[in-house]
Amino acid sequence: MYHSWLDRWDERRAERGDEVKRRTDFALDTELAFPGSGHPAGIEAFCQLADQAVEEPTYFEEPGNNDLVVERKGDWAKFPSGISTDVAENNLVWAKVTESRSFDKALVVFHHWNASARYQQMANFFSRRGITVVEMALPYHFERSRPCADYADYMLSPNLGRTTQSVRQAVWDGRKLIRWLKEQGYKEISVLGMSLGSWVAGLIAAHDKTVSKAALFLTAGSLADMVWSGRATRTICESLQPVIELGDLRRAWGPLNLVNHAHHLARDNLELQVVLAKRDKVVLPELSERLIQGLKDAGAEPSILELNCGHYSLSMPPYIVSAGRSVARLLKPGP
Repeated sequence: MYHSWLDRWDERRAERGDEVKRRTDFALDTELAFPGSGHPAGIEAFCQLADQAVEEPTYFEEPGNNDLVVERKGDWAKFPSGISTDVAENNLVWAKVTESRSFDKALVVFHHWNASARYQQMANFFSRRGITVVEMALPYHFERSRPCADYADYMLSPNLGRTTQSVRQAVWDGRKLIRWLKEQGYKEISVLGMSLGSWVAGLIAAHDKTVSKAALFLTAGSLADMVWSGRATRTICESLQPVIELGDLRRAWGPLNLVNHAHHLARDNLELQVVLAKRDKVVLPELSERLIQGLKDAGAEPSILELNCGHYSLSMPPYIVSAGRSVARLLKPGP
């Protein structure tokens, strides 16, 4: 009975999300994903460039990354993004800093898609335990969107090129933020990502050896499969299905698929934790299992926490308490 109620609660939350989402048209915008490629026509050309990016070790490396200028004022830090877009507000990265009294540990947090508020309770929970929490706004969210306009759908949409660019931008921005934290004197830096934010956190952990621990909440490997099957992305899928096959979408978003980076996530000096919801209708459990298997096949030994809740109800007690405690254990020093 309780879990039936929980499922209905999750569905109501999904319906409220449907009310603010707008359907947009399919687009390639290849140049956004692969600058300098020109304007090759067609899905196959896009997929070939994506295949090349999967094999390119520097795709998530920001070129010329020595020009780090971060402005700190109170609890806020801001700096220019490494990627320039047509929304000026999105080109300035904002991060909320909840300090602890120690420079031993910092946790960089990446929120979920269409988030309406940062995770202040989570930040307070960890800061009281000696961990400084830095919550970066993802592209087109919070301060990175124009006043009275909702651009969050720009980050994840039927526009293949802009979605790829947005995730890549988030990875570059997150890595720049981590570099700044190291310069501030933090000894151990970890990342935590929630839902779409887990893809960003996972890609950063895969490509930035500064990161020592990563907690991925409500995650999977293939972003394409998540969008194709997930409850929260129906409007995107409705635009995609008439014009592209799932197999081509998997190739197009191959650079964003965490399974394709599993060998990096399996490095010896990275501790991984995956938190899943057994009743998830947004990121289906079978997609999460594919990621876990891919990590294990690459030699990783992730810690897995499965909770009997849905995607949205993870935010409710006792589930969020269990998840928070598990991350606290991850962040504790080893024996």
